[in-house]
Parts: sequence; C-alpha cells; structure tokens
Amino acid sequence: MISLAPLALALSVAQANAAPSSPSKAPPAPPAAAQPAPAEPVAPAAPITPAPPATRTLTLPEALKLAGERNYDIQAAAARLRQVEQGYWKALSGYLPQVTLGGTYTHTGLAATLPFPVAAQIPSMTVAGTTTPATVAPLITAPFPVVPDDQVQGTVDASQVLFAPALWFGVQSASRGEDSARASVENARRAILFGAAQAYYGTASLKQLALVSERLLEISQRAEKDARVRYGAGTIAKVGLIRAEIDRARAEQDVLRARNSYLSARYSLAQLLVEPPDFDVVDPVEPPLPPDLSKLEESALRDRPDVQSARSAKDAALAQKRSTVSTYLPTIAAFGHYQRANVPGLTGKELWNAGLSAQWKLFDGGLREANVREADARVSEAEANLKSTESHAVLEVQQARLDLESARANAVKAKEQRDLAAENQRLVDVSYRAGAATAVEQADATTQLRNAEVAQATEQLTAQLSALRLLQAAGADIR
Repeated sequence: MISLAPLALALSVAQANAAPSSPSKAPPAPPAAAQPAPAEPVAPAAPITPAPPATRTLTLPEALKLAGERNYDIQAAAARLRQVEQGYWKALSGYLPQVTLGGTYTHTGLAATLPFPVAAQIPSMTVAGTTTPATVAPLITAPFPVVPDDQVQGTVDASQVLFAPALWFGVQSASRGEDSARASVENARRAILFGAAQAYYGTASLKQLALVSERLLEISQRAEKDARVRYGAGTIAKVGLIRAEIDRARAEQDVLRARNSYLSARYSLAQLLVEPPDFDVVDPVEPPLPPDLSKLEESALRDRPDVQSARSAKDAALAQKRSTVSTYLPTIAAFGHYQRANVPGLTGKELWNAGLSAQWKLFDGGLREANVREADARVSEAEANLKSTESHAVLEVQQARLDLESARANAVKAKEQRDLAAENQRLVDVSYRAGAATAVEQADATTQLRNAEVAQATEQLTAQLSALRLLQAAGADIR
C-alpha cells in the first residue's frame, strides 16, 4: 500500500505555519527631535544548513519505470501470479498422456530350478515283416529357473484420457482463474505506480514550498535590515525592529521545516523506487486527460483490472459448475503396458498389452448433488461481486470527476490570490522603503503572501492528484 500521510502532514504543517497572526498595533514613531536610544546588539542568526546537493535529476517517467522494475510489492505480486499460473498446468496435466517407467533388480540367495521337458527323442522303427516292438523314447528336459539368482525387469505404462468432460471444464475453470489472478496483479501494479506518481507530485510540491520559504526569508531579511537602519536613524520605534527580527526568525524556521519536509518526502520516494535518495525532482505537468470526460465510465467498465478480474472470476465459477455437472458422465481412457525381463517367463522375455478402460459412477450418496448446489452458490456470489465491482467503478469515476472540477477551480482562484498577494507585498515594500507604510503593514503583506503561496501549491497539488485519481478510476495505465 502507498501511504501519503507524511506528505499530507507536511502540507498541513505548512498551512498552519502560514496562518496569519494577529498583529499588534505599533506605537507611533517618536518625534524627529527626540534622540533614540542606542540600539542594543542583537546576536546574529544561526546560518541555515543547506540541503544536501542532489547528484542527478529524476523525471516522472523515469520514476515510474524504476517503480515498475524494482518495487518489492510489484515483484511479490508477479511471484504470486507465477504461482497461480501453475494451477492451469496442473489441471491440464490430467488430460495429457501419462507415461511411467519402472525397473526392478532382485538377487536371491537360494536359487530354485525345475526340469522342464523341451523335446522327446525319436523312437526306433521296426523292420518290416518282423515282430520287434518300438523302443520307448525318453523326454529331453532343461532346467527352468523358478527362482533365479539375479532378475532384472523393466516396465513401461502409458495412459491417455479419451473422454472426460469434467477435466475439460476443469481446465477451462483453471484458465479463467488464471485470468482473474492476472487482472488482480495488474490492478496491484497500477495502484503502486499511481501511488509512486502521487508521491512524485507531492515531493515536487514540497520542493516548491521550500523555494517559496527561501524567497520569503529573503524578504524578511531585507525588511529586518531596513528596520535596523531606520531604528538607528531614529525614524521608527524599537518595537518595529523587534517585529522585523521576529518575522525573520519565523521565516528561518519555515525554511528549515520546508527543507526537511522535502527531504523526508524524497527519502520516501526513494524507498518506493528502491533507489538511493541522491536525486532531485522536477516540476511535472498535470497528468493528461482525455478530451471527453463523459466516456470515462465506459472506459472503467472495459479497462479497469478489478472489473476484469471479477468478470474472469465469474467465468471461472461457471466453468467449475459445468465441471461438477460433468461428473455424471463416464470417463474413458486408453492404456498400454510393456514389460521385459532377463529371465523368460511363460510368454518369453517380453510382454505387452493395450486396451480401453471406462468408469461410470452411478451413485455416490448424493455427493455430486451437493457439489452442484455449492457450485450454483459460487456462481451467484461471483455475479454479485461483478455487479458490485462495476457499480463501485462507475461511482469512483463520477466522484473523481467532480473532485477534479472543484480542484481545478480552487487552483485557478489560488493562483489569482497569489498574484494579488505578490503585487500587494511589492507595493507595501516600496511604500515601506519610502516611509509611507509601517512595519506592521509590511509584516501583514508578507504573511498574506506566505498564505497565498502555500495555498497555491496545495491547490495545485490537489488538482494534480485529482487528475491521477480520475485516470486510475477510469482504468488507465500510467507509465
């Protein structure tokens, strides 16, 4: 799962820091004739440690490519898919030929042989006209090993299923189940890639906030310098200098916090990409959307992997039901057997046979009926899950489209307010330098600019993330 909690926390902290403070009214400046008290020495501000420099630049397409290749969650999902794919081959193996080789070797300590007649001697013939009888011919025997000393025997058995409807539909069910698992893995991969894109946009937004904080720090430092000069010249009261120092100290704190938030987001992105955090991000453009947003519901029902997975799961349940019903039919298979031994038997040293086998279970105590009812329930469950997934997909697209419209409108207004705040701060700064504006007015203008800068960055990020969520809800793939 992709967590954007650190990014949301950083933006909320930035907004909290940009909240306007209730300025107190500055006392009037002392008369020109009055001599100001000498300025007390102020300890110089501690320098802000610069952020570690990045050695390379990482674009959004490069980040998505790295996430697709190296992310551990994607690798684990691919491994699970390879496991599920074996279910199809397991189901198919029941219908493919089965060949088994066997061999035995036997040594007997006490051999046994029997004489076995193999021929008879030709008897002597009588002479014509005499009365001498024929001689009885003896049998010719040979030793027959009943229990030989050493016996080696090898066998080959082969079988092939010819008619098995239950196996046919079982293979089909396994294939549809593999499709469902593949769609689920694809859905997980897209979710991770969209999460990586969201993390990249968030990191780029925090980088912009860090740059904004640095610009505001320069304004605060310049205002403090002017206030110190004016206080030394006696044109403002000491409270004006203190107010400028407070604003400068807060600006330094904002810079440090913004830099650390950006670095933290960069570390999180690096962990997601399985990359060292020695890169810098660039400001990406808003994700491109199709021109006609009204057709995204159709795209979601067609392209979303979770909808495809639910649809394949329904097909798998239907195929499993057909496989269960097919157990009422008989199963026919062909078989063959070949045997060879070093000791001849009654048929010699070789023996082979082949034939057909049929099996038809007529009654199994009601087990098949229970399996059919269970398969019916699974089909109903799969159909309900498919309808729920399709309804949820359409709802997500509609909500994401509304969120995008609101986010874009807010981003436009935030940019307008930022431009007005920047112009107001510039005019107040010029008036302050000319002595026509007070330090409080300058601080208020700087605070308003800070609020507007943070609001613009936040609304721009919200619009970008809304576009990403709309693409994800519509089933688009991001690469």
